[in-house]
Amino acid sequence: MKLHELRDNPGAAKKKVRVGRGPGSGIGKTAGRGIKGQKSRSGVALGGYEGGQMPLYMRLPKRGFNKPNRKEYAVVNLGLIQKFIDAGRIDASQPITEAILVSAGVLRRARDGVRVLAKGEITSNVTINVTGASAGAVAAVQAAGGTLTVTQAAEEAPADTAA
Repeated sequence: MKLHELRDNPGAAKKKVRVGRGPGSGIGKTAGRGIKGQKSRSGVALGGYEGGQMPLYMRLPKRGFNKPNRKEYAVVNLGLIQKFIDAGRIDASQPITEAILVSAGVLRRARDGVRVLAKGEITSNVTINVTGASAGAVAAVQAAGGTLTVTQAAEEAPADTAA
């Protein structure tokens, strides 16, 4: 292959449409904008800019609050844990921790902790140690003969406000 033989793959490079180049082009005269109306004019930004005036979305009051330091848990279902046990990627005889779930590929990362939910069935007798679990998940693991322990993450104690 020589340098002059190099070509893009078919469909890789799309030519820019040049509008308003006469009637023969098929997109001349109104250039695909239709007839009259605000959107046919130049300099129109209907996305919120109001020519320097404070835009409507900024004039209206805001509601609600997004907690900046909220905890984000990685969620895993019991059925998925059982699937990995059946496939032999998790050893059911050993306690299942967050680190084991990540290393086995059940979760990509543990985030602020792992929360186990009750979707699916678990049939193995397992010991699971995680940051959080739903009441249904705890009951399902106990019904299968295992234990699900919820460990509290190290939280800072509130400072004394007494003066």
